[in-house]
Amino acid sequence: MSAAQSQTLESKLEALQCHFTWDLDPSRTTLNYLRDQLVDIGTVDEGYSWLGHSYNLQGYIYYQLGLSNDACHLLSRAAEAFRQMRNTVSDEGPWLVVNHGNLAWLHYQRKERAECQAYLLKVDALINEYPSPSQDELHPEIYAEKAWTLMKFSQDRELVADYFQRAIRMQPDMVEWHTSHVIGLESSLRHSDKGLAAEILEKMKIAKEHDPENLYLAALYLEACAKKGKNIESEARELARRVLRKPVSSYSGIAPLLRLYRIYVSMDEAIDLAEEALERNPDERYLKRCAALCYKGIFQGRDNPLEHSMIERAISLHKEVITLYPLSSLPIEIYLANIYAESNNQAEADQLYKDLLKRDLDPRAAQMLYNFYAKYVHFGRRESYLSIEYHMRAAAIRQQSSYRKNSINTLERIRERNRNRMCEEIDEFLNNLKKS
Repeated sequence: MSAAQSQTLESKLEALQCHFTWDLDPSRTTLNYLRDQLVDIGTVDEGYSWLGHSYNLQGYIYYQLGLSNDACHLLSRAAEAFRQMRNTVSDEGPWLVVNHGNLAWLHYQRKERAECQAYLLKVDALINEYPSPSQDELHPEIYAEKAWTLMKFSQDRELVADYFQRAIRMQPDMVEWHTSHVIGLESSLRHSDKGLAAEILEKMKIAKEHDPENLYLAALYLEACAKKGKNIESEARELARRVLRKPVSSYSGIAPLLRLYRIYVSMDEAIDLAEEALERNPDERYLKRCAALCYKGIFQGRDNPLEHSMIERAISLHKEVITLYPLSSLPIEIYLANIYAESNNQAEADQLYKDLLKRDLDPRAAQMLYNFYAKYVHFGRRESYLSIEYHMRAAAIRQQSSYRKNSINTLERIRERNRNRMCEEIDEFLNNLKKS
């Protein structure tokens, strides 16, 4: 292929709407976390309407992780999942534009020029056969998949909402788009100071009525109601019965339901529910991860000492989950260190944090670890200066996250109290952050 032909091919690839052109975060931490998260999603038989999009994203992730053959297999599965879910007479449709764009990129990266050209032609044919209903806008299928994908990467939530709204405006009968739109809105405001506005709560209610079998959304809606002061205990228990009857997946609603129980029902009932789910499905790794997240908070708000058996259960469950999620287990390892600390096993906590701090982590993972370690040495070891040092390390990493925000807020509070001999150093550090 001549240089001119190669340049033309590259320009065509760059113009595609697919995962390879959407400027997604390629950090290894994010890729490994999403790979595990997407594997835990349900199948077509379990009613997961985004399965084709999930395989598309998995294909991109596996390629970025250097697993090209697996990527090719997953992208082929995406096309088949779309055919099953759309249940149309034709095997082709606008929902394949992103998939074929991904395959064009994959074959290009593998130096398979003929296959790349073939998929570029398929993309052109699909766009010509299924033009967007709105001139100068992308097809709604593309907007929906782009919104769903960006939502997984925690990118600009306003942009995600805009893409969903565009898709819904052009194709308003797609129930799963409405549902994912409100789930995205809820997620973006869950940890914000503003909280859920009445308008979004009403949108959640409407989406729930149109998608009554979506128990994930049902759990989020109950949680939103509880935040507004409504007593939801009886409804939560009824929802739990329904969730337990569903096939296990990250889409089944068990994770938000357990969070709802922990915060608004009781920690003990949350643990009982997690254990009941495990009794029904003892080999499901996703349930073990959900249960571990329940146990990580067993020390909070308790007046009486915990039974030794519960502490041992929490530790063993965390250790098992770490082996089940070897590439995305950092948060679980941090929670385990904190369980050691809170159960007066300081030596184990110190050793685990020491081992974690030696790891070669990418910036996102390092920022999380530094923030948690700063809290650990402050509350567990009463070493305020070391805590400040690690909050500074977390804040110095130019990665917008809740961990960085928390570390900066902590440093600002210490500066405002003006009781620490490092206040002058903290002030200089924070001022430099604002300038750079």
